[in-house]
Amino acid sequence: MMNMQNMMRQAQKLQKQMEKKQAELAETTFTGTSAQDLVSVVFTGDKKLVNITFKEAIVDPEDVETLQDMTTQAINDALSQIDDATQKTLGAFAGKLPF
Repeated sequence: MMNMQNMMRQAQKLQKQMEKKQAELAETTFTGTSAQDLVSVVFTGDKKLVNITFKEAIVDPEDVETLQDMTTQAINDALSQIDDATQKTLGAFAGKLPF
């Protein structure tokens, strides 16, 4: 019975640590960029888009497709960074679970 109580206490402690790390991650910003940094996007760690910046060179009314492609590239870059950071930050808790 005592062992179960220790496991529960340890699980609660890990949960609090994990919640703290999740909050820290949510407050972190990630910047994704396209080729040549013509488009950049900023996301928070909880995947909320904060800003999109277009360099003047990419804004061409005759070539909207390139702008779309570079925007997609920048967004995917930022989201990939968030996923990597999340895995590194929260994945560490998986090995610490008491069960």
